[in-house]
Amino acid sequence: MEMEMEMEGGFGTNPEALRPPLPTQSPLGFLEASSMQAPPLASSPSPARTAILPAPARLCCSRRGALRLETKAAWRPAARGPRVPAKGAVLASEVVGPSPLLDARNEQELILHIRKEVEKGKLPADVAANLEELYYNYKDAVMQSRDPNAHDIVLSNMVALFDCVLLDVENPFTFPPYHKAVREPFDYYMFGQNYIRPLVDYRNSYVGNISIFQDMEQKLQQGHNVVLMSNHQTEADPAIIALLLERSNPWISENIVYVAGDRVVTDPLCKPFSMGRNLICVYSKKHMNDFPELVDMKRRANTRSLKEMALLLRGGSQIIWIAPSGGRDRPDPLTGEWHPAPFDASAVDNMRRLLEHSGVPGHIYPLSLLCYEVMPPPQKVEKEIGEQRVISFHGVGLSVTEEIKYSDITVHTQNVDECREKFSVSLYNSVVDQYNALKSAIFRGRGAASSDSAISLSQPWR
Repeated sequence: MEMEMEMEGGFGTNPEALRPPLPTQSPLGFLEASSMQAPPLASSPSPARTAILPAPARLCCSRRGALRLETKAAWRPAARGPRVPAKGAVLASEVVGPSPLLDARNEQELILHIRKEVEKGKLPADVAANLEELYYNYKDAVMQSRDPNAHDIVLSNMVALFDCVLLDVENPFTFPPYHKAVREPFDYYMFGQNYIRPLVDYRNSYVGNISIFQDMEQKLQQGHNVVLMSNHQTEADPAIIALLLERSNPWISENIVYVAGDRVVTDPLCKPFSMGRNLICVYSKKHMNDFPELVDMKRRANTRSLKEMALLLRGGSQIIWIAPSGGRDRPDPLTGEWHPAPFDASAVDNMRRLLEHSGVPGHIYPLSLLCYEVMPPPQKVEKEIGEQRVISFHGVGLSVTEEIKYSDITVHTQNVDECREKFSVSLYNSVVDQYNALKSAIFRGRGAASSDSAISLSQPWR
């Protein structure tokens, strides 16, 4: 079974990517779905979620042989809101021993530590250069927020990122076809949340139709599956989605499964953030032939990823995000205007059929994202790993509308190709309409007044 992905290698997918098995009897019968189910939903947080989560601190031996107090239990209790690291939370490297980066008290010392790692041969020079560039770009963006603690936030978050990168260079993490977010002993999910959070101007950010996300949770609680057909704007899309929903819908924030390309699981600066997300990992069709000797391996890997997704859906209670455009949105080369890239009807139809073949009730929603200002992609698709990352502090937007049913859209259409095209266009048009409402609210300063009969904008974190 072939599963080539036509995308640039970020979060998303495209034609012939997710072709479901055609036989009526699933070829995955030898796999057990129960082990792949998402954590159960609850109408209110359980005691385990509201108490101090990890085990008590204990003495352990570091790589340097010294005894130290393990502090991975440093988390504040949370109700419906997100978990926030308390003071004393460890870095990734602290799981196995102290990091020299912990001694960095300011920008100069941090940069010096990075350069010393290069001199020691522990960090590639190109990765170090990208880290330094990212540091200054991130610093400039966070300073735009005028947060009185901006300097401390920048240093803390960049130390955490540098630490994660160094740890991965020393002991590279390999992503399986289906990757579950790494939450302990180091919480990569919260690391990603806390890193992107200072880049979001919440005063100028909006969520469309927050009540529909509540409806989704009810369906998920009943064991149904949900697929979000979305546009794709930045590498930070998963964090943006989670940040905008973390107070109103924390279960969704933490349990979305993203279809992700190979670049976000191989780029040294992306990997720590990807480790904190639930992913179906695929190889991009656009880069499939970059190395001819690896083509067969990539195709086999994509087939395994397809089977993992089918297995997930068979287990129920899954919410999957996918970008049928195949990559990130880009500005119009003539006008400079940003708009959602068109959906590919084949990608939409493949995902729809995969959902239908799961044997579990499934629902497809059009989801719109507006966040390109935070971390815009390169103007063109690049072959090389390690793109330049321009970062800004800006308002962002997320919106969803009611479920769109294939049968409703195609009831008067007989031709199969016309049916799938009609369904794809219906989803895409909804995404565009929502995007325009978000653009009016954020870029034209109209705020919630940009709401209309189909899109109700709000700020659920207020």
